[in-house]
Amino acid sequence: MLTIPRFVFPVSVMAVVALMLGGCGGDVSHRSQASGLSAAAEATHEVERLGVEVIARHPFDATSFTQGLEVTGDKLLVSTGWEGKSRIYHTTVDNVQSNSQDIDRRQFGEGATQVGNVVWELTWRDGVAYKRDAATLAELGTAKYAGEGWGLCSFSDVVVMSDGTDELRFLDPDTFAERSRVKVTLSGTPASELNELDCVTGDNGQRLVYSNVFLSTDIYRIDADSGKVTGIIDASTVPNNAASDPNNVLNGIAHIPGSDRFYVTGKRWPDLYEVRFVKPTS
Repeated sequence: MLTIPRFVFPVSVMAVVALMLGGCGGDVSHRSQASGLSAAAEATHEVERLGVEVIARHPFDATSFTQGLEVTGDKLLVSTGWEGKSRIYHTTVDNVQSNSQDIDRRQFGEGATQVGNVVWELTWRDGVAYKRDAATLAELGTAKYAGEGWGLCSFSDVVVMSDGTDELRFLDPDTFAERSRVKVTLSGTPASELNELDCVTGDNGQRLVYSNVFLSTDIYRIDADSGKVTGIIDASTVPNNAASDPNNVLNGIAHIPGSDRFYVTGKRWPDLYEVRFVKPTS
């Protein structure tokens, strides 16, 4: 089984991969994007289709290979990836950073979330989650998990994790021990490549997980209890002003508490957008 990389290989390497795949795979760099689009096309009337209204644009750190984004009080929690460059930090909407903490240079950082007085931060393939002090981001300890780590978000009593498959894991917020899993489906079809996550409790108490789809401009709205995708947000209209690089894609979604707005950004994007998810005008 081919493992889809968390970043796009250079063209020369991609050519070799394409030859190895023959008639089965095609271009790995477009595989996830294509699956995301085809999944969107399969949506039925029970899946709400939404677009994005940009309300405001704020400066963001264009060197951050964003893997996690979350609103924590009056700041944003940002976790980044890439070997030798992975870190976690707090920032304001004016891009004033604080509490930056690097991880092991051999590790590739992934998603992060604050739950209570601690922050959990994932690594991609090392099976290590960092437990941090929520105020300073100083390391408090580590926990182990099986498989890959992609995205994290949390409700008050549980941490939710994605691993690139069609499953979401539910973890203990104190120990990071796995409690359960749910299969994510779109109109009855497995929905995989779930990336950066954001957990939101709806007005009716429903627990929702918003997920970026790897190498796609789609965002899924998922019922956390059933795993069903209840909405697809087309974020292709959000301007990507990052340097030209196939890796610099949309990745990062954070609900603004007490509002119907979200922040969205991407990998090495110079902008943080304040947006609202709206019904299409046509």
